[in-house]
Amino acid sequence: MGEVRIGISGWRYAPWRGVFYPKGLPQKQELHYASRALPSIEINGSFYALQMPERYAGWYADTPDDFVFSVKAPRYVTHILRLREVEGPIANFLASGVLALRDKLGPLLWQFPPSMRFDAALFEAFFKLLPHDFAAGRSLARRHEERMAGRVGFGGDYAGPLRHAVEIRHPSFVTREFADLLRQYRVALVVADTAGKWPYCEELTADFVYLRLHGDKELYASGYNEAALRRWAARIDAWRRGGQPDDAQRIVERAPPRRKSRDVFCYFDNDIKVKAPFDAARLIELLAP
Repeated sequence: MGEVRIGISGWRYAPWRGVFYPKGLPQKQELHYASRALPSIEINGSFYALQMPERYAGWYADTPDDFVFSVKAPRYVTHILRLREVEGPIANFLASGVLALRDKLGPLLWQFPPSMRFDAALFEAFFKLLPHDFAAGRSLARRHEERMAGRVGFGGDYAGPLRHAVEIRHPSFVTREFADLLRQYRVALVVADTAGKWPYCEELTADFVYLRLHGDKELYASGYNEAALRRWAARIDAWRRGGQPDDAQRIVERAPPRRKSRDVFCYFDNDIKVKAPFDAARLIELLAP
């Protein structure tokens, strides 16, 4: 079976203090606590601003040896530049220290705004830029813009794969052409549960599945009841065994070839009412041997 990583999107939320985090726990110890309660976290501060190499190194040191981070790529690339003239900004992101996570680095998440429509040429050019291993990532990172001088890090000589996932929010992406592009460039399409607000697709286009659970009834707020969590556990179990649920909502009518296994990364983003860490913990229990 594939490896399953279930966790939370971000970890620094004031309402969690005294509920998920023990009362009185210093803020600087929250990652240490969360990373021992759950096996993976999606870093989302990187979406809003480039982080520093020292920060990534600190996160690496503060987490267990078998911990994994996924990292949300900058909105500057996806929301502001909207994939136009982005080689330099992508190089800046890779040079900012993300590669210093080395063996703890999971997929890089590229989330696109609801107003962005599918443009085949634009997305193919973007996919061609994405490095699929650390060596290629370092090569691109070294082409960073001059303004990054003095605050870059390349992760040493660590060798390993780099994975990418995209989260879309406009219905124009629900097309075979987009699914074929994803599959050609080995990029995963995020399975995003958004309380029905944005498109939901379970098209498998890579050797892993990336799942984001934003809330099934109220976006970013509602928790998942036992029946809902058991349903997700069954779907994850099918994916990690290399298959797919019988009722999968695909873009392409024909199911993808069965694999021996697929890794699964699942992050709860229903954080407003302190549901995410507890839902993640329960889902882990349901998938335990």
